[in-house]
Amino acid sequence: MCGICCVISLSAYAPGSSILKEDILNNLKRRGPDRSQQLEKTVLHLPYWCLFSGHVLHLRGPMTPQPLEDSGNVFLWNGEIFSGISVEREENDTQVIFRRLCSCNSDSDFLTALSSIQGPWSFIFYQASRHCLWFGRDYFGRRSLLWQFNKESDAVVVLSSVSSASHNPWLEVPASGIFQMNLQDCIAHKSITLMLHPWRFLPRQNVAGEVIPGDLSVVSKSLPAYVSLVMNTSTSLIAPIIPLNKEISDMTVESQLFSFPSTVADVEVLQKFLAEHHRKERVHQFIDVLSRAVKKRVICLMRNGDPIRGEISEKDLKKSYIAILFSGGLDSMIIAALADRYVPLEEPIDLLNVAFEVTSQGNQNSSIKKCSKKKKQFPPCQECLNVKNTATSDSSPSFNAPDRMTGKAGLEELKIINPSRTWNFVEINVTLEDLKAMRVKHIRHLIYPLDTVLDDSIGCAVWFASRGEGLLTNQGAVRPYKSPAKELEQMNNLQGIPDTVFASKKVVLRV
Repeated sequence: MCGICCVISLSAYAPGSSILKEDILNNLKRRGPDRSQQLEKTVLHLPYWCLFSGHVLHLRGPMTPQPLEDSGNVFLWNGEIFSGISVEREENDTQVIFRRLCSCNSDSDFLTALSSIQGPWSFIFYQASRHCLWFGRDYFGRRSLLWQFNKESDAVVVLSSVSSASHNPWLEVPASGIFQMNLQDCIAHKSITLMLHPWRFLPRQNVAGEVIPGDLSVVSKSLPAYVSLVMNTSTSLIAPIIPLNKEISDMTVESQLFSFPSTVADVEVLQKFLAEHHRKERVHQFIDVLSRAVKKRVICLMRNGDPIRGEISEKDLKKSYIAILFSGGLDSMIIAALADRYVPLEEPIDLLNVAFEVTSQGNQNSSIKKCSKKKKQFPPCQECLNVKNTATSDSSPSFNAPDRMTGKAGLEELKIINPSRTWNFVEINVTLEDLKAMRVKHIRHLIYPLDTVLDDSIGCAVWFASRGEGLLTNQGAVRPYKSPAKELEQMNNLQGIPDTVFASKKVVLRV
């Protein structure tokens, strides 16, 4: 997940690259550790200046430093193209989409190109011929992009994947469409005007394509008084989904009772549910869509012979390219099982299991009882029942959180599904001291401007998992391990699967 940043100054002189604050630059470099580069852009006879800062995490194709420049156009990209625009295995998607955007002759062509991309993305594009800055995020907002405005500063507008400590607030760029900023007009009118090209549903039979409703007033109210926002409905992007069906079907009383059972569902209820052909067909359709999403995710990765990082040598363990944030719950189990279908058999799959320190024995016993109670409806196999009696020496009882227990049970299920696969169960134990220190030092800055308890708790779990550092507990002796995988799979990070499908998981780190 690359780090991208753009600083706009409307002053008559060039402030220089030092205008980019050091803490932002450091955060960007951590996001893109493989290559960092900056580019300054000035124009004769027009008093504006732009700084573009690109930081690359190399995942596929040849290494491509950012920002890219051609004929005065400048491009920053944080995303992945899985479909919609053809990207060959030997190509880099940043170069492909940049060439496509540079070849566009109109706003309509530009928006059509972006609409066709299937995958998560955010971007910044400077169009030299029109002195325009384009920027935005995909329909689901799966890649981070923040903005900051400051009329009194040389940096009038700052766009960045990550924020920094500042008295001037940062806000998320709304995923309502693509924004266009004409720098020449901003200078002429001595104000900032942003034009929004909104998402639009595809036209249906006898119905014109409708603009997706978005509260423009809410977005406008969050902007300073000197920043105006206008919507251009004559040009728009095509949304990747169809409109939500708001009609209530004519269900019989019997089917309503079956659809909403008063007790927790068990295996017998599920078997009865799937006995109806229509329902079973829908289940298979869903599995097919999710399978294609997982397949695209894993086969697009660049695989090479780079030496493995961490304490385990290459001769002892082959390199893994895929890591899954693994709790043993339904979502992570499904992802792991589907990934197993498409990851080459000789490659291990890392299962990253995060457990925060349990503060007391009483809380621990309560968690165990709660976890066991939830599993009564679906009795696991005998191997899974033996999990709690096979605690490894590395695990202090203080880390026996519910996710650790369900994670180990899930591991045993995966071994049954494919005993030939090497499943690396990585126990990431987080002490209260580490949690407090890293929350202050890194995590709160990465989730900003989000700040709810849910944002913090999920952000902490994802941050510690993304480091990939823990104990490998199921490959003989317990050993320290650091996952070499650059790709950490999460449910709502999968191409083609919107957050609305699995709404309980919200990734809040700046990806």
